[in-house]
Amino acid sequence: MWSYRKPATVGLGCLIAMVTTACSDQGEAARPAPSPPPASSPPASSPPASSPPAEAGTAYAPYVSATEAAGTESAGSPTTYNLAFVLADGDDCTPRWDGARAIGDPAVKARTARLEKNGGRVRVSFGGASGKELAAACDSAAELAAAYGKALDAAGATRADFDVEGDELADSASVALRSKAIALLQKERTDLEVSFTLPVMPSGLGKDSLALLGSANDNGVQVATVNLMTMNYGTSYDGDMGGYALTAAKAAHTQLKKVFGTSDAAAWRGMALTSMIGVNDVDGETFTLADAAEVRAFAEEKGVGWVSMWSAARDRQCANGSTSDQPATDCSGVRQSPGAFGEAFAG
Repeated sequence: MWSYRKPATVGLGCLIAMVTTACSDQGEAARPAPSPPPASSPPASSPPASSPPAEAGTAYAPYVSATEAAGTESAGSPTTYNLAFVLADGDDCTPRWDGARAIGDPAVKARTARLEKNGGRVRVSFGGASGKELAAACDSAAELAAAYGKALDAAGATRADFDVEGDELADSASVALRSKAIALLQKERTDLEVSFTLPVMPSGLGKDSLALLGSANDNGVQVATVNLMTMNYGTSYDGDMGGYALTAAKAAHTQLKKVFGTSDAAAWRGMALTSMIGVNDVDGETFTLADAAEVRAFAEEKGVGWVSMWSAARDRQCANGSTSDQPATDCSGVRQSPGAFGEAFAG
């Protein structure tokens, strides 16, 4: 998923407590679905008593900038805003918004307060496509957990999203450290709701994503949602972004059931779908308003936990009503009214 720093640019096992977004794991072409894990994988367990309450139906939770407000971010009346992104300050284990702004910046705190005043909760998203994720900068699980905690406290949030992609998705050391740190954090904060945002192909989650979920499971992490980045398909793309999102969701659903030994309904409820609206950052991929309506209808039919988009700031037509084959950070590149994608995803 894009970073705001770029130019123009579930228990499932121990994992999901759920009764209640160019990714290196994808590659240039469709890959066959990875083999299921061995039978010794941990069995599914019941969600803990401290699990957060369910939201009725399929929620809408767009990604928004932690530092810059957009006039379209309230379209569709989101129940949750994914605040992107918290990164490391270079090689230092210090959390910063976009890796640059102080985590205690009063302007960001005021922004989160305004979002919540508008009726939505805030989920802090760690990672993204650019910059250095804290798990690659911190030396110990305790230090990493403390860094995550500082960001959550700064936003007044009890929800954390971990967007893991690029080189760090294949970095087994940072994957293991992250799992241990999240487990520590959940022991300290029993109301902490966790999601993982991972790349997906029409064939499902790749081996690195499955290994990450396995690591979280092995460390006893409770994860509310596995959020699929339904975008960036490369040369495998056949022209139907909405159809690809549905195919990817079905393939991942089968994988999640096998990995965590959970029911059909629980696997759907522990899933989220995030699309990059309009012109994507892979040539030839354009996600339309019709695609958004298709994804929303599918999510409601299956009981998917929430749907999202990258990003609310892009949910408007570009200047002078122009369309473009190049992605931009502040408009979709397709003809639309302001907030139209938000309304479509909200249903």
